[in-house]
Amino acid sequence: MKIKRNDQVRVVGGKDKGKTGKVLRVFPKENKVIVEGINFIKRHTRKTQQDQQGGIVKKEATIDVSNLKVICPRCNKPTRIGITVLSDDKKSRYCKKCEEIL
Repeated sequence: MKIKRNDQVRVVGGKDKGKTGKVLRVFPKENKVIVEGINFIKRHTRKTQQDQQGGIVKKEATIDVSNLKVICPRCNKPTRIGITVLSDDKKSRYCKKCEEIL
């Protein structure tokens, strides 16, 4: 998966199209991520010992990676990510627009 934790991403499809946020968690097996401030759902919670209030809670749900593009820190545009092998046999991600290593 080319999207990592703490990447800035822009949504390119779905109900939150055009919004940007920071990746909080990554689920590579499901090919999904949780992005800060994107794809809110309402969860009905029961009153418990720890949560005396209960009620309806808004929280972020997972969003598919195919609906996201990483924002390049150098050119500040949403871009596709490429992977290259450096001279010391380490893999590195790079911006396909400005070819800056991320």
